[in-house]
Amino acid sequence: MQLHETYPRAQPGGIGVSFRILIVDDEPQIRDILRKIIDRHENWTVCGEAADGVQAIDKAAELKPDLILLDISMPNLDGLSALPRIREQCPDSGIVILTLHESLDMARASSAAGAWGYVAKSLAATALVPEIEKVEAALTFPRK
Repeated sequence: MQLHETYPRAQPGGIGVSFRILIVDDEPQIRDILRKIIDRHENWTVCGEAADGVQAIDKAAELKPDLILLDISMPNLDGLSALPRIREQCPDSGIVILTLHESLDMARASSAAGAWGYVAKSLAATALVPEIEKVEAALTFPRK
């Protein structure tokens, strides 16, 4: 796995290096809640936000985040349709689906499209941080 040179991946104990997260959700309130969760972690930072799949593709290409939290149900272009295009732009970024859909079929479709994780919004209070930590660990200590 190649790491993007301009935006270094987080390193445990690294000074001044943060794990950069792009939040993609059409609901401003959800984005605010996610930002608050992320801001509680010293080495995590929100590098950008997007409100639909089209914006997500553009922001991901521009920012090259370490992780993209991606909603599925959004206007203009849904997250599942945007996911492969984001993956093309950011092959080294982790993508975690954060959605209202509690569906095994949707989780499988997300995985097949390139998502690294899937969290139902109803479980976000307990499941989101561990999911972000898994992606952070995978990017910090890639398998050889």
